[in-house]
Amino acid sequence: MNPLSGAGGAGSINQVMALRQQIIDRSSVLQELHQNKDAAPAEAKPAQETGGFADSLRTALDGVNAAQQRSGDITAAYERGEVTDIAKVMLARQEAGVAFEATLQVRNKLLSAYQEIMRMGV
Repeated sequence: MNPLSGAGGAGSINQVMALRQQIIDRSSVLQELHQNKDAAPAEAKPAQETGGFADSLRTALDGVNAAQQRSGDITAAYERGEVTDIAKVMLARQEAGVAFEATLQVRNKLLSAYQEIMRMGV
């Protein structure tokens, strides 16, 4: 018997499909924002209005931290037997892993840019 064919399996599949659709929707919104940014020249805005790079970075890091915390919480709940949906656990872990990898890549690019700037002659 297929474990996904039971009543709980159909709900799990629906949840996975709903999460997939959310990811696709978010991806399309990000692509639209990126295309709009490339198409229209950006107007200069004061740093107070946009929040600046440091605030953007802090917000992104807080989001990654929240994803990792959520992943840890749901994993611990699964280990205690409180959460029985393994798909939720795996999706939370994958989300945290992808967020961490993206943060690591951003850090590597920032470090590379800093090193290149330091090598420049003044």
